Amino acid sequence: MLSRFAPLAAHSVRPVVASRAFSGTLGEAITAGDAAELSGYSKIDFTISEEAMVIDAVQKFAAFNIGCLVTTNSKGDLTGIISERDYISKIALLGRTSKDTKVKEIATQSSKLVTVKPEDPVQMCMEKMLNSDIRHLPLVNDKGELRGMISIKDLVKTTIKEKEQTIKVLSDFALGKGGVYGSE
Repeated sequence: MLSRFAPLAAHSVRPVVASRAFSGTLGEAITAGDAAELSGYSKIDFTISEEAMVIDAVQKFAAFNIGCLVTTNSKGDLTGIISERDYISKIALLGRTSKDTKVKEIATQSSKLVTVKPEDPVQMCMEKMLNSDIRHLPLVNDKGELRGMISIKDLVKTTIKEKEQTIKVLSDFALGKGGVYGSE
């Protein structure tokens, strides 16, 4: 039975992608950058000034259907992160008002900020989220500049898409469909 799959190793297997291409061939790790691209939120500005009022963050959450923003100082440096969870636990439940509270008063500070790079594997991103009990990860480049945001939902969608592609490639191979693997 295994001999039937031996030719698979000799070919450069490229999954067929219905809507967007992932970074590599079958077997390569799908990355945080792939998840961010697939999310559909790549054009959103996920930042807010730490001096802004919490109501501004809440309005941005609602306007873009997002649950998290990265806070920045006057120089544009990342200083922390504010989420819907912060709003609920530090404003709504404590009787404070979002109009009278600055973002920096309730945001998680940068010293506790968990980030990922575009080339980090999705599996690593999931582990970071689980270990830190968080649902969002800022995507930063080597200089620490924000390049996007990924959520647990983005990672799950990306993982499902990857599995569907793997199933399709293997199914096509098992059924003898040509054209997917290249020529011999």
